[in-house]
Amino acid sequence: MNVGQLDRIIRIVIGLFLIIAAATDYIGVWGYIGIIPLLTGLLRWCPIYTLLGIQTCPVHEGIKYKK
Repeated sequence: MNVGQLDRIIRIVIGLFLIIAAATDYIGVWGYIGIIPLLTGLLRWCPIYTLLGIQTCPVHEGIKYKK
């Protein structure tokens, strides 16, 4: 997971807005590109963030990994 809570909410809202606007023919079919931010928000993972080394999700405290 590399998408934080605020980032996630923004992605979901923008994605839904674009999809609804496209479905109602308000902005045309290119609005279906809203599927991308919607999915990255729902999955909490953005492949572009991974490539760029960006993470808006805070590190989970209290979780310890075995070596």
